[in-house]
Amino acid sequence: MGLGGEIPAHTCSRAGCRETAVSRVEWRNPRIHGPERTKVWLACEEHVEYLRDFLASRDFPVAVVPLPSGVEQ
Repeated sequence: MGLGGEIPAHTCSRAGCRETAVSRVEWRNPRIHGPERTKVWLACEEHVEYLRDFLASRDFPVAVVPLPSGVEQ
């Protein structure tokens, strides 16, 4: 628990955002990790494109996958 209280499990990964995530942004840095290593950021509707574009601009393989509806917070 941080100074601001608990953050729900499915919160957007964008710095400062506390909105509920609706998508998984799956990515990896190919200079460091092989294809078996994938990282995941969660994204709300407002930040999904921002996070995807941030990673794609660095030539990281990136995919956006919707979170299943009904995922508990």
